[in-house]
Amino acid sequence: MLAALAAAVSLIALAACGAADVRADGVQIQAVNAYGGDRAAEGTPTPGGVLRIGMDREPSSFDPTVQNANPAAFAVYDTLMRLTPEGTTQPYLAESMGTPDGGLTWRMTLRPGVTFSDGTPLDADAVIVNVQRHIDAPSTPARTAAQSIASMRAVDPLTVEFVLHSPLGAFPAVFAQPIFAGSLGMVISPAALERYGDAVGEHPVGAGPFRLVEWVRDSRMVLERNPAYWQQGMPHLDGLEFRPLSDTESRYASIQNGDVDVILAAYNQELVRALQDPNLTVYYGPGDSGELLYFNFGRAPFDDRRMREAVVRALDLRALSASLYNNQLVTAQSLFGESSPYHSPEATRAWPAFDQERARRLVEEYRAAGGSTAISLKTTTARGQFGEFVQAQLAAVGFDVDVELFDLARYSAEVVQSGDFDLTTTVSSFDTPFPPVQRLLATGGSANYGHYSNPRVDALLDEAASTGDEAERTAAYHQVELMVNQDLAVCWLSRAYLATITRNGVHGVDRYPSREMFFASLWRSG
Repeated sequence: MLAALAAAVSLIALAACGAADVRADGVQIQAVNAYGGDRAAEGTPTPGGVLRIGMDREPSSFDPTVQNANPAAFAVYDTLMRLTPEGTTQPYLAESMGTPDGGLTWRMTLRPGVTFSDGTPLDADAVIVNVQRHIDAPSTPARTAAQSIASMRAVDPLTVEFVLHSPLGAFPAVFAQPIFAGSLGMVISPAALERYGDAVGEHPVGAGPFRLVEWVRDSRMVLERNPAYWQQGMPHLDGLEFRPLSDTESRYASIQNGDVDVILAAYNQELVRALQDPNLTVYYGPGDSGELLYFNFGRAPFDDRRMREAVVRALDLRALSASLYNNQLVTAQSLFGESSPYHSPEATRAWPAFDQERARRLVEEYRAAGGSTAISLKTTTARGQFGEFVQAQLAAVGFDVDVELFDLARYSAEVVQSGDFDLTTTVSSFDTPFPPVQRLLATGGSANYGHYSNPRVDALLDEAASTGDEAERTAAYHQVELMVNQDLAVCWLSRAYLATITRNGVHGVDRYPSREMFFASLWRSG
């Protein structure tokens, strides 16, 4: 079967190379409505109604100190700050944030009169209590940001002062992140924290546009309008219902047949089909990072750069595009997308090109020195065909690949977090470099599951985060991107396909390219 698949892949590659307009980086998939729709052009919102949203997994918690992806968290909490399409940070639930001394001290002013959905005030003490939870939680996804704080105090009921261990020009961004990226900006009612303790992740109380009223695991989460919401006249909807739809085909069928109004799409095939469907509207931006393979630096064979290079050179992305991506693979050879100011062309030039013969020689050299080329590739059940593709491609250059598939819950716990893999897959899209790049690439980073470590990269990441000078930040990230490619820290494959897809009649979409949505502005017609 492996030989047959390898032969089929080779034929696909030849066909792809001979086709006039087939490109591995796609000719149709482009950024479209990346940050949402044109609300002015959509008209006056119609109040009322419930929107049904299909997710790609069951969230584990609403607790921001717990590592997980939960798209409903933005509906319950809002964020103190938010990111702009220009890459800056602006106040949202907060009123202002600034530094008088170049990033060592920061003062955040809160909006007056904002309350949590339980009626208690969102004040300086509430922010301090919530940030302290991250400081005290060793496994929080916001660990990088939390560890930067030396002290906090309430200057007055609506002003929080943060003093950092060292200047951090990017500090406001940590109050604008999604829950999975590590956010200090999602604030839980202290009264709820006292009432529910460690179970607060199942009983969240925030100051967002909706409040959780029912959660049936693996079935649905039901949210209703928060009547005390701080933005007057919002939310427009009466409620939201989130449904976990982990199977890609079922999720797409659900929006086609009207079972749900919105899907949070994760894969290329959903995006390609939706772009061609006149009954659907797509919101998508490829962003930075994307789909990649982790190498396990902690054990052979990928503690040896030659074997990492062999994998990179063995994978024919044109064949991958033709076989599994509808000839619409948005290729990636670097940390940042080509449109990013942080992208360096030198990094792309440093990335090894597809060269099966060179890959084969590297593998033979490693084996001749006594190394084993038997490896495990562990991935999710949704990536089974991709696993077979990689298995066939690597077998052609001398690897012996065992593919193991896991459901998302087991995959998270038993593979990436445990570090029990040789190769594994992930999607690592982000909306702003700090702190997600630290999490992915810094020594000890909470998403650095392959345990890559380079002290010079660590220093450059700190430099990029600390400076308030954009030119210095850009230069530091250019060097990070170049060195990561020289080290082959991960195997880049593709930009992400994290799209929001709606049925026509859904309006007011306001989002990040990472697929996180601000739900207060949503409304529906018809």
